[in-house]
Amino acid sequence: MDSLFKYILIAAYVILTYLLSFWGWRKARSLAGFSIGNRDMSAILVGLTLAASIASTATFVINPGFVYTHGMSAFLHYGVAGFFGIAAALISLSKGFRGLETDTPVLTIPHWIRLRYGSQKFSIFFALINLLSITFVVLILVGCALLCSSLFGITQKAALIWVLLFVFSYVLMGGVYAHAYTNAFQGGLMVVICLIIFFSGTEYLDGNFFTWLEAVSPNFAAAFNPESTLYYDAFSVLISSFLITFALMMQPHILTKVLYLKDASQVRTFLTTALTTGLIFSLMFFVGFFARFKGLDIAEQDKVVVTYIAAEFGSSILGRMLLALISVALLAAGMSTLDGILVALSAMVVNDLVLPFRNSSLSNQGLALSRYVLVAVALIALLLAWNPPPLVGLFAQKGVYGIAAASFVPIIFGVWIRGPIPTWIAATAAAVGLGGHLILNLFLNVRNPSVSASWAMIASLVLAGLLLWIHRMNAKKPEPTTGGFS
Repeated sequence: MDSLFKYILIAAYVILTYLLSFWGWRKARSLAGFSIGNRDMSAILVGLTLAASIASTATFVINPGFVYTHGMSAFLHYGVAGFFGIAAALISLSKGFRGLETDTPVLTIPHWIRLRYGSQKFSIFFALINLLSITFVVLILVGCALLCSSLFGITQKAALIWVLLFVFSYVLMGGVYAHAYTNAFQGGLMVVICLIIFFSGTEYLDGNFFTWLEAVSPNFAAAFNPESTLYYDAFSVLISSFLITFALMMQPHILTKVLYLKDASQVRTFLTTALTTGLIFSLMFFVGFFARFKGLDIAEQDKVVVTYIAAEFGSSILGRMLLALISVALLAAGMSTLDGILVALSAMVVNDLVLPFRNSSLSNQGLALSRYVLVAVALIALLLAWNPPPLVGLFAQKGVYGIAAASFVPIIFGVWIRGPIPTWIAATAAAVGLGGHLILNLFLNVRNPSVSASWAMIASLVLAGLLLWIHRMNAKKPEPTTGGFS
């Protein structure tokens, strides 16, 4: 009975996803329509899409494993400081990013950079940096493959192929509309399942939660865990998480969501929806605690969520039916971010790396090219995910946090500072952010990627601020201000 329910459920999920994708295909008739839509989606739909894009497999599958291993320090890092970083970035950047006045719609982050700084070369540099998003694609593919392997009893490699074919095919069809419509459906499912999983651990939330923490170990209960190599002081736990999640909102599949809106009056509703939904999603980090309190001995931390839900819900027919529903929701969590990254990557490669050298307009030629790019990304991602690194979460963070470190100064300066900003200052800051992160993480033994990226961002911010101050002090006359940002 429960086995049949599982297959009926996954079939219904696949069919509904393809129907929504087909609906999107009917609207995505140009590269602009494929990339950001026709600005005809509601603010609530876009807000839910954004929340589901942020809360990916990392939130629902991978990061609770860090809480299981490192305790309260990891929870504060991801669930508290991280959430405030997300909120601060979205609230402070959304209107200004959307407010750039142009004759043509902004399609991608590098496109915005080109229009704001007036430099094609800097835009190309930025697009190349953003190709590091492929590391996050690998994380999500591996996380979804783990879920499918557990759910259907197939090998992880077979599950990987199934996941890849499914998500790439529906995105290939409908572009941003497929992404938005399926994310709204997936996001709603994720909210329900997140609450079910959270309340499954109510026995640990009866006023003795901190007693349970202390029972594991005093360091497990500590805000700063001296035994942890990742979360050991205020900077690694709180400051770095706030800074890196703030910067992560500048990823190509996140900040561009505000471009889907018809006008600025929708931004408040969009943000309220996204942040409220995101707060609910952050409850998933409690799974790391629950698995530890339940006494589960889990050798691979990437499998903590999969192991916990199997132990908690797999002992009865009704429980196994609920387990199947939960597994599909966790799968949807991965898909909801993966499809957004794929749309952003394909649009960026075509709009910012191909068409500038072809003297082509943003026409159906660009739309066709974006679909070819998706196929190429699928093949590259499959090769990287075939034999993934032991801690795929850290692997993804190295690449994605590099994007964040490089994007930090160019975007916040571009939004917050009025008037022209020399391109060379923004480009220098981007290079220092990316290079500093990679040097600290790969060569100077700063093992936590959020710490290495945060120090790099601080250095790039200080340097860029100093260079801009010197430049303006040396200017013969005040530079004229330009409008376009609110």
